Amino acid sequence: MDKLCSMDYAISKVTSGTTLAIGGVMLYRKPAKFIIELIKRFYQTGTPKDLTLLSFTAGIECDWLIGAGMVSRVRTCYFGLEIFGLAPMFTYFANNGLIEIIEETEASLALGLRAQMANIGFMPGRAWIGTDLPALRPDIKTIFDPYNGEELMAFPAIKPDLAIIHAVRADKEGNVQIGANKGIDEELAVASDIVLATTETVDPALNKADIVSPFIDGIISAPHGASPTSCHPIYPIDGKFILNYSEQVSTPESFNTFIGRLINSK
Repeated sequence: MDKLCSMDYAISKVTSGTTLAIGGVMLYRKPAKFIIELIKRFYQTGTPKDLTLLSFTAGIECDWLIGAGMVSRVRTCYFGLEIFGLAPMFTYFANNGLIEIIEETEASLALGLRAQMANIGFMPGRAWIGTDLPALRPDIKTIFDPYNGEELMAFPAIKPDLAIIHAVRADKEGNVQIGANKGIDEELAVASDIVLATTETVDPALNKADIVSPFIDGIISAPHGASPTSCHPIYPIDGKFILNYSEQVSTPESFNTFIGRLINSK
């Protein structure tokens, strides 16, 4: 089955109210080109909006979505630009109470996705026991192991509506390679309703696949589609771009200036 599709078709799958999962890790292999096209669509049509942004480690591409005013709530265990500093729009919107932050850790995200992958309502774990985190998440309940009576936390299943990941290469049937630094892209591919993959190249056939065709709904050709984040071994982080962003953006007004230049250059 040929799963190649256009960028316009792919971004049309993101609708208002969607829980949008972003693949990649920190500033590596982020679907930046897809996010720019999604922001363009929002500026032209006013949709999609009211997004729930889900990212294991949120970076510059997620900051763009928040700065554009498309995000209502965030689920992540990290949001920042690594050595380049804080994510300015996340910092601004969070400090001013303009977005809802759903408290998460590595464990709560991993266990929630595992529950969805297993098609069950929750996944038990020892994480958060003895911390103040349960007070911030009343939806996460305490349970007891029926076999030994141990107290555990029940982390509810997390089901993204749509996941967008960026691949090093893919074939038109929908098999993709994402490299050794996988993050939770494989879990997102199993847990999400719709899974789209932008890719550096579309090859006739792959000798191996990290995510196989049945879990992928669409392949979008997007050379240099992770920039300014890296896509090893093809290209590195564009550190100058990210540093300029962190230095020039601090308010919605400065963000609009920056993102306007970026969109017009694409």
